[in-house]
Amino acid sequence: MSESKADQPDETAKPRRRQARGERRIQQLLDAAASVFCRTGYTSASTNAIAREAGVSPGTLYQFFPNKEAIAVELGERLNRRMLETHGVVFTLRNAALPLRELLDAVLDPMIEFNCANPAFLTLLQSSDAPGHFLEEHAALHDSIQDRIDELIGVRNPDLSPERRAHTANMAFALFKAGLGLILGHEGAEREAYVAELKTALYGYLAPVLGTEGVPAQP
Repeated sequence: MSESKADQPDETAKPRRRQARGERRIQQLLDAAASVFCRTGYTSASTNAIAREAGVSPGTLYQFFPNKEAIAVELGERLNRRMLETHGVVFTLRNAALPLRELLDAVLDPMIEFNCANPAFLTLLQSSDAPGHFLEEHAALHDSIQDRIDELIGVRNPDLSPERRAHTANMAFALFKAGLGLILGHEGAEREAYVAELKTALYGYLAPVLGTEGVPAQP
């Protein structure tokens, strides 16, 4: 008597379970690496320290990553993707049409939240020996964000020359990055105070160029 399909074992179930366990282990190792990088810096971090942080043996770590650089590359790729998703949400025509204070809240809050939740992102960027692959990917992401800021400024003030728009976008992004360093260096009420100061600085810089009121939403 032949077995029905319902009685036959699902040959794909175990591989899927193994893949899920493997992905959980990889994420565990990446989370541990992020903690170690932030605590000691990328240069001083070691695979042994990452394994200890993850609560696994070095041998288990080497099943997934051959060295520290491979861990940093994978972590950096995931962080770059998350940042790309974040800026895709904030740099929208709908946000561009908001009154300036609301626009700054809509754009800055998610980007600040991402960086506060992922301090390893800035740690890797500031490391003198961070993997080149990560830095190249981030450079492309950086240029993309700057282009989106340029586009947002163009929506707010289409009369600006391309040169003036680019200068304004570059300066606004530079102010954001400078303020972000202070924000990440503090916690609690002090962090909130620096967030407010950053928004005040950007508002004062952008108001004469972009105006303070909302603009008609683009189709």
